[in-house]
Amino acid sequence: MLQITLPDGSQRDYASSVTVAEVAASIGAGLAKAALAGKVDGKVVDTSFVIDKNSTLAIITAKDADGLEVIRHSTAHLLAYAVKELFPDAQVTIGPVIENGFFYDFSYKRPFTLEDLTVIEKKMATLAALDEPVVRRVLPRDEAVAYFKGMGEHYKAEIIESIPADQDVSLYREGKFEDLCRGPHVPSTGKLKHFKLMKLAGAYWRGDHKNEMLQRIYGTAWATKDELQQHLTMLEEAEKRDHRKLGRELDLFHIDDHAPGMVFWHPKGWELWQNVEQYMRQVYRNNGYKEVKGPQLLDKGLWEKTGHWDKYRENMFVTESEKREYALKPMNCPGHILIFKQGVKSYRDLPLRYGEFGQCHRNEPSGGLHGIMRVRGFTQDDGHIFCTEDQILQECVDYTALLQKVYSDFGFKNIIYKIATRPDKRIGSDESWDKAEYALMESLRASGCEFEITPGEGAFYGPKIEYTLKDAIGRQWQCGTIQVDFFMTERLDAEYVGEDGARHRPVMLHRAIVGSLERFIGILIEETAGALPTWLAPVQVKVLNITDAQAEYARSVAKTLQNQGFRVELDLRNEKITYKIREHSMQKVPYLIVIGDKEMASGAVAVRARGGQDLGVMSVDEFLQKISADVAQKSNV
Repeated sequence: MLQITLPDGSQRDYASSVTVAEVAASIGAGLAKAALAGKVDGKVVDTSFVIDKNSTLAIITAKDADGLEVIRHSTAHLLAYAVKELFPDAQVTIGPVIENGFFYDFSYKRPFTLEDLTVIEKKMATLAALDEPVVRRVLPRDEAVAYFKGMGEHYKAEIIESIPADQDVSLYREGKFEDLCRGPHVPSTGKLKHFKLMKLAGAYWRGDHKNEMLQRIYGTAWATKDELQQHLTMLEEAEKRDHRKLGRELDLFHIDDHAPGMVFWHPKGWELWQNVEQYMRQVYRNNGYKEVKGPQLLDKGLWEKTGHWDKYRENMFVTESEKREYALKPMNCPGHILIFKQGVKSYRDLPLRYGEFGQCHRNEPSGGLHGIMRVRGFTQDDGHIFCTEDQILQECVDYTALLQKVYSDFGFKNIIYKIATRPDKRIGSDESWDKAEYALMESLRASGCEFEITPGEGAFYGPKIEYTLKDAIGRQWQCGTIQVDFFMTERLDAEYVGEDGARHRPVMLHRAIVGSLERFIGILIEETAGALPTWLAPVQVKVLNITDAQAEYARSVAKTLQNQGFRVELDLRNEKITYKIREHSMQKVPYLIVIGDKEMASGAVAVRARGGQDLGVMSVDEFLQKISADVAQKSNV
């Protein structure tokens, strides 16, 4: 007798071994039809999987996260099937699931085109409509190598040859196409209905630039037609908000091949940068941080002591002078410890908070660079708090409250909180880890925050909280963090004199709120679609005259506003006022002031707010009160 325990705790008995599909059918015809896979004792398996011992079982459908992953995995294979049908000479390589979809890499004699994608997608739909069963079989490794070599699939053969010789491999067949795969897969191609091929890209075989460049086809797949359409709509909106596109249109910055992964800030972009930096600088001042500045180049010996030379060397820019090796700093923490070590520190000095707008460089692969979101040169609002173990909780409570205030000021109301706990390989005592993890959890509870735990995802030196922003179109951006570190102060021999007169190691809290300023500004641009709130906008007011007769008055109005600290530009060109209004509206300036003869005669201004809002005629003082309140409240006009 075989006993199956279902998710609701109920149990079913079977006379002998049974497949996942048979269990689903015994529960109900509807469930049998909806079943995509099963989760047996916590492992996701095909519906054809045979259960031969007492087990727990959950039937996976398209409503489950695991079900969506199975759909995407299977759709990647459907893509490869369609390509082989249309282009028999193409060789298939790998096709994994990624966020919101999948990709598959191919080797082919000519580049695929966007027109090819349309044809391939139609072929995929045709093959899916055949509702062909997806069948699994297992072969010994060497037999599988010979099988794929015989079909001319040399990439697949190479993958299998890297597997230990005594290990069997699984293959999945649908119709005429058979592929190497661990699975699981949907039971038949008819389960795959809602997909779209998205784009083409290049990718080196096995990620090595010394190997052949393959062709990568990206696609997305969803459980329902509505979910697919929602995703495509979101992508359309994301394209409109693309910070690279808006950066060009609003004349904020550009990226140049002369300095890949570095940002050239234009005057308006640098104004935006300064607005963010000066705001964060005030945050430092108001919350007990002492601003410091460390050097860019640090001796190799320091990075060896911290462990970065062994673990991070390939991502560091290295140079040499007078037979000494140096590295451009990829992070600021070692420099802050060196500053801490200058002079004797007492327990009375703790907590000691350092903050730095520290420019860092990391040798990111060129293929991973993305506008100003992922760069090689960036600046962090980096902070390090040196404290005792007993001070961790209060510092984390205060930090979370501060972070929430900052994010709210920038217009982000939705924050996701995650706590990454101790990994298997770690340093420090269990007692210290217990105290650190407890402090992080209690700090979020004290802040009224719901959080999730990601077990084992902490750094080897301590746990951390990750703060993720959710933007206007539902995308998530991991920005802020606070990490507890028992390790680096010991490696660099930092200490303080305790109340007992003995020497002690401080705990180091690594924290950043906006993280990389470049990336955060990119997020801000996309969140606001370039319509930055008045307090951040590089140009807050444009003053426009209708004819030359009002030029002098327009200058005086602009000067009055500038004297009050507002960022104002004049447009006195001899152009039609409708043309000037349209042009500056496209630049997403928060306020346009239009001056004609009537406004000049009455000493007033006609005000238009962003979005075509006509606020009417008002005195200059009235407008000053309005824009001052707008900036003070950090509202988004």
